[in-house]
Formats: sequence, C-alpha cells, structure tokens
Amino acid sequence: MAGHMLDIVLKNLKKKFDNGFVAVHNINLEIAEKEFLVLVGPSGCGKSTTLRMIAGLEKITEGEIYIKNRLVNHLMPKDRNIAMVFQNYALYPHMKVYDNIAFGLKMRKIPKPEIDKLVHEASEILGIEDLLHRRPRQLSGGERQRVALGRAIVRKPDVFLFDEPLSNLDAKLRVQMREEIKKLHERLQTTIVYVTHDQVEAMTMGTRIVVMKNGVVQQVGKPLELYEKPLNLFVAGFLGSPAMNFLNARVVEERGAFFVKDDHFSLTIPRALKNRYSELKEKEVIFGIRPEHIFDKTLTDPFPNGESLKAKIEIVEPMGSVVVLVARCGTSKIIASVDSKTKARPHVEMDFLLDMSQMHLFDKEFEEAY
Repeated sequence: MAGHMLDIVLKNLKKKFDNGFVAVHNINLEIAEKEFLVLVGPSGCGKSTTLRMIAGLEKITEGEIYIKNRLVNHLMPKDRNIAMVFQNYALYPHMKVYDNIAFGLKMRKIPKPEIDKLVHEASEILGIEDLLHRRPRQLSGGERQRVALGRAIVRKPDVFLFDEPLSNLDAKLRVQMREEIKKLHERLQTTIVYVTHDQVEAMTMGTRIVVMKNGVVQQVGKPLELYEKPLNLFVAGFLGSPAMNFLNARVVEERGAFFVKDDHFSLTIPRALKNRYSELKEKEVIFGIRPEHIFDKTLTDPFPNGESLKAKIEIVEPMGSVVVLVARCGTSKIIASVDSKTKARPHVEMDFLLDMSQMHLFDKEFEEAY
C-alpha cells in the first residue's frame, strides 16, 4: 500500500486458544486510510477472530496491531477509537432508539447539546429520525441495523469494524443495506474493515478483499483481480457464483499445439497461453473454467479460442436472464450459466462452447495456480 497513509497494520498476528486451537496464523496486513477492506471466508476461517483482535475484544497471542501508527495491543477497546457493528445489533431493549445511539456519548461525558446534535446528524444520514422515540422491539431488522450504524457513526471513530452485519436480514434487505453501507463509506470517508462469509457481499462492497481459510490469508487484492487471477484452487472456487468448474486433465502437446485432455474431452490451449503452460507437458493438472465462460453452442457464433465439449444435461435451473445447467462429461460435473433461450433438457446430450482464453490451470498436489 505504498503512497497511502495506513490506518491499520497487523504484524505477525496470531491467535491460539487455551485448547491449543490456532484460529489465526501469522497475519500480516496493511489497511490504508479510507479503505473498505473485506475479510471473507467460510465459517471458522478466523475472520471474526481477526476483527475482534483489532477491536480489542479478543486477546492477541502473538504479533502487533497498530491503529493510526499507535501500538494498541494493550489498549482497552474504548481507548482504540474504533466503532464496531455486530451481527445481532447489540441494542439495549429497554432504551429508546435515541438513547441507544447516544449511550456511548453519555458514557464519555459529552455535553448534552453536543450529543443531541450528533444523534440527529446520524439519524438524518440514516433516515431514522422518525424512529428515535421507539424501542428496538418495535423496529424491523433493517431499522435495527440502521440504529446500530447510528450508534457507530456518532462516535466519529478512526475505524469502523463490521462483523457479519447483514446476515440476519432477508435477501432483498441485504442488497439494500449493502448499498447504504457503501454510500455511508463514501460520505464519511472513514476506514472500514468488514467481515462476511458471503462472497457476493465481498465482491460488491470491498475496495480490497482478504480471502481466508483455516486462519491463513490465501490472497489479498481488488475484487476483479481475485476473480480473474486466483492464486489457488480455494480462492478460485470460493469467489464467483455459481462456483468455478474444476476438471481433472492432462496437458498434452500434439503437432506444436497444446491441449488439456482427459478420456472425454480435448480442448486446445490458446496460442497466447502456450508459453505459460508449455512446461506442463504430460503433467496431470486441474483445469478450471467459470460457468459464465461456457456457452450453449447452438446460440453462440463461433469466436476465437472457443472449444467444443459434449456433456449430458442433468439439471436445468431457469434464473430469469440466464439458465444454469448442471451437466456431466464422463465423470466430471460441469455447471454452465447460459442464455435463457437455451433448449437444453435433462437427460439430453448437448454441445457447449468454452471460452478457453478464460481458462485456469492448477497444480494437482499443491492446488496452486500455474
């Protein structure tokens, strides 16, 4: 992150619980000022533990955390100038919305007129002025989430920490709140570290994404970079919906051309990628291609690097603008996201066209991208 002021620096951060379980392994991360950084990964990957260590809610086993160039390892959460928004909103049920938002300010002995000004500013930003005299039980999930955001905003923190804040909301409301949090980030220009297990949330919200698995950072980068150039099989399979197809294959050279092959298919590797993969000749590999790079051949004009593959349809899932097809080619399962005009039917063999310029190859043993 050269050239940017850094808001948070994690150095060799490790968390080992009393039972010996290591939840986070030596994380090194630099988070720039005003950045929207998303930690994403499956349940139990260590993302929430990392966030809680930044917040001071979880003790660090080893390593250092700096916020605004200040070592905060031994500082209490209240002294770190961060604000955290939780999955369950953590609102006081007996207090009205106004008092929930104002609570932290009252604890810090802020003068009443200043509290009133801050509460009304935040509630105006979030469109909840008319809810200030209600209690949490009288609010919908989305309204409660806004109150939790309001409580965070009034503190004017250096850093916002979000721990799975949308996972209790229904799908439609989640999309709406994603947009609102992005707008809030643009408006407040404050650093956000956001934890989610939802890769769509990660891809649409983050300026940068950290993909984690088993407490280890797998890859850090901009959303498109991770989508187009995954470093390993895990990142490739985790980002993207439906997930990337993985087929066992072998790289073969015939008459100067290179192919990925198995008993049921033979696909030409594009000329432009020949040099990159030429040293893999006769090597067993995992061939990866995303569902959106597989087309119904009958609906697609031929294009450069388009390669045919026959597969038997098993399931047809209409999704509106596209149809997701689950098919089988030999022992390999293939998922394709094709034009909604497809005539594909279950139990019928069909010709697909694969855009081989979008192919990926992975090492079979170590699962790293070539």
